[in-house]
Amino acid sequence: MKSTRDDVDIWDRSEMEPRIRHVLERTLRLRDTGPYRPKSDTQVTDMLTRFFEAKGLEDIAISGVERMSGGASKEQFAFTLGHRANPSGERLVLRMDPLEAIAQTCRGREGEIQKIMGNHMPVAPVHWIDADGDLLGQPAVILGFVCGVTQPSDTGQQGVSGMGGQLGSLVDRLAPQYIDALAITHRFDWSRAHLEFFDAPRANSKQAAIWQVNWWSQVWWDCLVEPVPVIALAERWLRENAPVCDRPMLVHGDLRMGNFMFEEPSGQFTAVLDWELAHIGDFHEDIAWTMQKLFGAWGDDGVFLVSGLLPRDDFITQYEAASGNRIDPVRLHYYEVLNAYKCAVMDLGQAMRASIASNNHQEVVLTWLGSAGAVFLSHIVQLIRKG
Repeated sequence: MKSTRDDVDIWDRSEMEPRIRHVLERTLRLRDTGPYRPKSDTQVTDMLTRFFEAKGLEDIAISGVERMSGGASKEQFAFTLGHRANPSGERLVLRMDPLEAIAQTCRGREGEIQKIMGNHMPVAPVHWIDADGDLLGQPAVILGFVCGVTQPSDTGQQGVSGMGGQLGSLVDRLAPQYIDALAITHRFDWSRAHLEFFDAPRANSKQAAIWQVNWWSQVWWDCLVEPVPVIALAERWLRENAPVCDRPMLVHGDLRMGNFMFEEPSGQFTAVLDWELAHIGDFHEDIAWTMQKLFGAWGDDGVFLVSGLLPRDDFITQYEAASGNRIDPVRLHYYEVLNAYKCAVMDLGQAMRASIASNNHQEVVLTWLGSAGAVFLSHIVQLIRKG
């Protein structure tokens, strides 16, 4: 049996992945340079033209610039790039940071891991990465355009995809692909990938958990609008109950049905989206995230369906069979608390701060998301009492 090392000071806030620290410090430096103004089509065309000229393309023609819907985190535009080597053009997507967002993350990490995972599952192809905005002026990644939907078009639903939606007759086709995506992510051998923008926590240590607690507690204290006792209680509980992670794995960080695109009517996945929260850590974090009530739905029989797909016990059984991992109920419960804490921090901290400072292109959406904070505070209390 492997010995564990309790070698992490649970209150040492300097225990943080270096690239995450870089992103959070950059946010603080630039916060007061706002307000942030959404980019016009002309501004996007000009910045892309300069970028591609710097990349050595000739006879550049940017056309069909179109702001994409959604994106409480990143500002996104679809566009067509034509140039001398490809005059007919290719449809692409620009995904870039506003000044502040509901989640402050790294485009270098997102682009790097998405490019690698394209060898293992369907993702939008990564063409260019500007990790710190050296050329575009804002951190960004440029992706290939992928067709598909994130929720069935025949259900008449108008809500946010991946949050409580009904998947109808497609469930039987979507569920196996969903389980497979989780399993492939967690089986991926990150140690052989030579990742530039990622660091890995030590195995047989509490470092994986404490890195996450320090990341999101730092976001909270950097964005504090008003004190919330439950969030302070949750942070203390998370530190005092941090579990050992025996074998760190690749964690997507936001796997839910709203972040999968699929074709209709086949239900075939075309892309796994939003790798911006990816990190090396405890796979229980992904499992707990996808089990959140916010992302699921209730079946006609009153049974809760994980991500609108499967009852919780069936989901666990199928995931364990596909991945070879065994879910530890104690670690799963810990990461359920951590994820509720993260969501509360995003909704009541980062979203509110970005809205108040007018540092995001979706102030109305972020303010609306702030109203969900009370839901997560209630969930935190319920989970801690349960534990």
